[in-house]
Amino acid sequence: MTTATRTTPPNHDTLTCYTEYRCRLPECVERNNAYDRRRNRAITAGTWQPLLDAEPVRQHLLALHAAGITIYRVAAITGLQFRVVRNFTQHDYNNAASRKRRVTRDVAAKILAVNLADHTPGNVDTTGSRRRVHALMAIGWPLLYTAERAGIHPSNRTVIIARPTIRATTAQRIAAAYDEMRNQQPAKNGVRPTSIKRAKQQAAANRWPTPAYWDETGAIDDPDFIPEYKKLRAEIIAEEAHWLMTMGGLDRDQAAARLGVARFTIDRALREHPQEVAA
Repeated sequence: MTTATRTTPPNHDTLTCYTEYRCRLPECVERNNAYDRRRNRAITAGTWQPLLDAEPVRQHLLALHAAGITIYRVAAITGLQFRVVRNFTQHDYNNAASRKRRVTRDVAAKILAVNLADHTPGNVDTTGSRRRVHALMAIGWPLLYTAERAGIHPSNRTVIIARPTIRATTAQRIAAAYDEMRNQQPAKNGVRPTSIKRAKQQAAANRWPTPAYWDETGAIDDPDFIPEYKKLRAEIIAEEAHWLMTMGGLDRDQAAARLGVARFTIDRALREHPQEVAA
């Protein structure tokens, strides 16, 4: 049995694509050059802090999790993005190479400062949990099945995602179920075709994004991010033009210029999509 060697970079927003995959896109070359310039200046100034081994951080997070302090809770305490903390202990979806191996001193210090004596498991914003449940419905998983996988009692399955906050441990279980179920087919796991169809129809009616959409945006846990999944271009123009005119004080010609469209395009968008104006 042979092991395949990856030759294409997993993404183009880190130094890895240049250093490990020999990517030579202009923007990636410039990113690497900019890093070298910052590094050289910091070395000259005596402020350079080389990256540290991430294993102590990972072990600390695992110990916190075992005691009931989830990565959601750690992210809230430290002010770090959930995905940053998560990648110390779990790979990002099916990309095992994305698990963090190195860490800056500042990030390591913030996480290692979280201890059991000062913090107990608490509540977290329910945005990420709700979006995960809805994304699974968009690919055919009824809410009942997600609740079962996450260990949520069936009678609580709708209440739990309607609340503004939920227990961090519950959010962790929902995230774990999501990571598992998003790559499985409902039909091969005992879900009836009618239930699959109903879940997809409900998701489509509400424009709930799929897991693939959230992979692309990376904002599934960001409560300030407003998804524009499957919105028509005219709907987006109507919404943005209305905001520019009411909040920005622009007239229609100015709004059209700002959006790079003709005035009649804005007129038609506002006329055909009044719901965006109301929203």
